[in-house]
Amino acid sequence: MVTTPVLYTCALSRGLRATWAAEEAGVDIDLRMLPFPPRYLAPDYMALNPLGTVPLLVDADAQLTESCAIAHYLATRNGFTPLAIAPGEPDYAAYCDYTYHADATITFPQTVYMRFAIFEKDKGLVEAGQAYAKWFYKRLIKIEQRLEGREYLCADRFTVADICVGYALILAESVGLNDGVPESLKTYRARLMARPAYQRAVTREEDGRKALKVV
Repeated sequence: MVTTPVLYTCALSRGLRATWAAEEAGVDIDLRMLPFPPRYLAPDYMALNPLGTVPLLVDADAQLTESCAIAHYLATRNGFTPLAIAPGEPDYAAYCDYTYHADATITFPQTVYMRFAIFEKDKGLVEAGQAYAKWFYKRLIKIEQRLEGREYLCADRFTVADICVGYALILAESVGLNDGVPESLKTYRARLMARPAYQRAVTREEDGRKALKVV
């Protein structure tokens, strides 16, 4: 029996990587938007994901909670597509590296910055948040150097690695971290955001957000 994957997420969260990947791969998903933060505003969600985080992808017996893993999963769910790089292909190692690098090294300091400098700034930890902003800026050097002479990160084509890294650059613009992003990466980001699948993903999430009724 063919199942439709169910994606739980909040608009423009890391789950955008998954929504975007689904649009690029042509995978039909049941998109279920949640209010942010779901652990407080949608307490029933904790029964599905005790972490209370988004995204969560449920596909039959499979459950995934890591945005980059979900993006790769959707790109390969029905067999490898051009969005992923298979073992044995050139740049397979780079594909793995940049896909994991996106969240572990780039998005991580962004989330700490957001917590200390935005969400909990009344706790007096803004300076710590700003320190993580500097950490984020320094970690962009690997992406900047990789893209010298390249349009995309791996195998001369758009892949999930671009989705995962691109989301971090998109997040930077929306949370006040844009000043430290090199111009070359801003150009790369603009190229990614111009993709029709990205625009469809954003519209779909925004439409879902507007339909929410928070009690």
